[in-house]
Amino acid sequence: MSLAETTREAVRRHPFLYSALRAGVLNYTAAARFLSDEIGDDTDAIATALNRFSDDVSAFCDDSRDVRVTMQSGLGEQEGSEESDSSPILTVGDTGFAPDTGSMTAVLATGNVDATALAHVLSRLAIDDISVAAAAIGDESLIVVVSRRDGANAVRAVENALDSVPELGGR
Repeated sequence: MSLAETTREAVRRHPFLYSALRAGVLNYTAAARFLSDEIGDDTDAIATALNRFSDDVSAFCDDSRDVRVTMQSGLGEQEGSEESDSSPILTVGDTGFAPDTGSMTAVLATGNVDATALAHVLSRLAIDDISVAAAAIGDESLIVVVSRRDGANAVRAVENALDSVPELGGR
């Protein structure tokens, strides 16, 4: 495999580098130093390969999503076949998250959502140091479950994230 191909594959293994490349803010020399141990070549050659790769990726664009964001407190976990008066609003594996059964909060976004939006929301919540217990998308709905004390901050983070979802792109 050529150095150009090896560099492209290494960048794809590190999505933050790919995003920076698309946004036009990647410092080629610093990125080359970061990748040099992985690629095993000199940083000047890697920096040149990165520069050439930047010509082939699409420019970074974002899109504001048309969504309504709401919050529901009082969610709790229901393991397996536990009996409850409430149906889960989200089930992951054998664990359901049902209303009026605990102290967690669900942030629900309805409208124009997809996996890209969910990934962006999860990244934003991580940046804001908000831990997510569960998350999912489906049929124009996106849901994240967080602790009750993080609920209001999570709503703001989800709204902000959905105001600027990166468009898919690249070659």
